[in-house]
Amino acid sequence: MSSIQHYLQFKDLDASEYAYLFERAAHIKKKFKAFEKYQPFADPDRTLAMIFEKASTRTRVSFEAGMYQMGGSVVHLTTGDSQLGRAEPIEDSARVISRMVDIVMIRTFEQSKIESFAAHSRVPVINGLTNEFHPCQILADLFTFIEHRGSIQGKVVAWVGDGNNMANTWLQAAELLGFTVHVSTPGGYEVDPVLAGVKDRSAYKVFKDPREACAGADLVTTDVWTSMGFEAENEARRKAFAKWCVDENMMRAARPDALFMHCLPAHRGEEVSAEVIDGPQSVVWDEAENRMHAQKALMEYLLLGRLA
Repeated sequence: MSSIQHYLQFKDLDASEYAYLFERAAHIKKKFKAFEKYQPFADPDRTLAMIFEKASTRTRVSFEAGMYQMGGSVVHLTTGDSQLGRAEPIEDSARVISRMVDIVMIRTFEQSKIESFAAHSRVPVINGLTNEFHPCQILADLFTFIEHRGSIQGKVVAWVGDGNNMANTWLQAAELLGFTVHVSTPGGYEVDPVLAGVKDRSAYKVFKDPREACAGADLVTTDVWTSMGFEAENEARRKAFAKWCVDENMMRAARPDALFMHCLPAHRGEEVSAEVIDGPQSVVWDEAENRMHAQKALMEYLLLGRLA
């Protein structure tokens, strides 16, 4: 690739690039499962800088383990142990950090922060999560669906819960990859298509009743009711979202072979019942593991371009 390619939201790549990434993720995962060493970042050594303003479990482990497995190195930064937390302009941090590493992953609050960093970076920047988007999670979710059920084109995904960064990213994916999202949120928590960056309104349908949204769905998915940064709204959200717990009745409305996904961490008895997340239709553990494999494919592509 002749120019720097960033991954700041799902629509930064096109359908052909995603087809390639899913193929590479499957190839890389197969090697991992067979204990075959695959280290394209070892010579020359490539370094990933991980910058966290938001707490993380899966994002940190999946990126860090993945980079080491690919033969690279990792630098871990938080706002508490770097100048990022001492009012240094993010543009200056980008100029410095990108001279010392090969790729950067940022998990932060406002999308504008990661966009500003990328605009001043010499190396690819990956969105590990912002308030507005979570492209790496949807990348892994789609890869997981493809593993279990094949192509997602023409399928129906039911999103039950908050119109948050996950919902926004699902809408972008639907528009780009040719499937439909059934969205059901409480009043006041709807998805904003302008914020989501979606132009094709036919890519999603809105339902007031979450069970109706799940009707005929190939995949039912949700997230916590209160995302990081919105903790002050927790009690109000508990009341507003009471009818949006994905339970067995909702799963019965979906197709018999429908899958259930959750980006985790999960609160059983709130956004999902224990019977669903621990039940036979749940693929949340495959989904969590696939963060690593999908992100390895993504980093490979951003650093090395298309391989043979």
